[in-house]
Amino acid sequence: MKKTPSLETLQFITLECQGLTQETPFGTGKDAVLAALEHLGYIQIDTLSVVERAHHHTLWTRVPDFQTGYLEKLVDERKVFEYWFHAASYLPMQDFRYALPQMLHIKQNDTHYYNADKKVMKYVVDTIRAEGPKMARDFESKKDKAGSWWNWKPAKLALERLFMQGDLMISGRSGMQKTYDLTEKVLPSSVNVTEPTPFEFAEYLVKTALRAYGFTSLKQITHLRKGEVLKNSVNQVLQSLLEKGEIQKISVEGIPSVFIQSDLLEKYEDIAGSGVRLLSPFDNSIIHRDRVKQFFGFDFRLECYVPKEKRQYGYFCLPILFGNTFIGRVDCKAHRKDKRFELIHLHIENTDIVPELWLPSFTEAVKRFASFNGCELLLLTKVSPSKFKNKIKKALSD
Repeated sequence: MKKTPSLETLQFITLECQGLTQETPFGTGKDAVLAALEHLGYIQIDTLSVVERAHHHTLWTRVPDFQTGYLEKLVDERKVFEYWFHAASYLPMQDFRYALPQMLHIKQNDTHYYNADKKVMKYVVDTIRAEGPKMARDFESKKDKAGSWWNWKPAKLALERLFMQGDLMISGRSGMQKTYDLTEKVLPSSVNVTEPTPFEFAEYLVKTALRAYGFTSLKQITHLRKGEVLKNSVNQVLQSLLEKGEIQKISVEGIPSVFIQSDLLEKYEDIAGSGVRLLSPFDNSIIHRDRVKQFFGFDFRLECYVPKEKRQYGYFCLPILFGNTFIGRVDCKAHRKDKRFELIHLHIENTDIVPELWLPSFTEAVKRFASFNGCELLLLTKVSPSKFKNKIKKALSD
């Protein structure tokens, strides 16, 4: 019988599996970006650009020399594709077949959200087949163009429906403007397009979660995915792995039981933390809010969707991770035109750890992140508790 790890050990295990305990956990360059994506299973895409967009930020956190062009190149090379995980995401092309169940479900059902006009859908497909890849704006009506009886909105809805049901894929982007092409022209011929069985799909979800987090739960595996068939299939996969001894079921300090990879229990004493990480609010490590609260005692909510008068911390806060402790969060904004990076409000929530321990690493992380955002100047506007402001301001100005 293996020794049950402590809560602190579980924290380090999941941070290591997330690629947050080493400087270059996946290597460097474009190959490291692909390795990170294949290991994590997905990277969430977000349109907000208060600071560098979430998909770039999340990868930069794990690949220190990350460049946005790396991700674009991987899309061009057909090693990465866009679709839906629990939200809009970049996924490894090797996992394409696991997107098929959702594509086929949407194709076979007239869902309200994607209820596009079938005539417009046919026109969009015919146009792309005849003229090549298109953006939504290419379908804007022009009064002098014959046959343009539809306007941009129906065409955009048709593009999204065709994309979600798998007839179109996103072949590239210009900023956040997506370029669509026929799936048959984008998808490599070597990719497996056999629809997975419910058991195979559940196995994919379970193994992705275990690989990316070290340990997981039924709730996390089925996050935003409904249906008894899936739940039963996931339970079957977990039971099979338990019987093989590949995973164990453990409970720590009153927290609900989790399933953990057995090999991690053998090496957990070798794991250690490192420095400060400024995480994206959409980072894979923070996206399961209940999990983070349970295992790290950190209650994080993104407040950009909350009315201003109800915000407690700020519009776009980044969680601050120091070793295995979330010491606070900082509301940031990159003023790109004047190359100024503003720390609007820095909240230090764990005051048991003296600033002298985390401040040098925090300063380095902030300066690196400002540079990644194309900014040269740092501005610290507000700190809570305020007694730390002068010390932090001095460190940032050195």
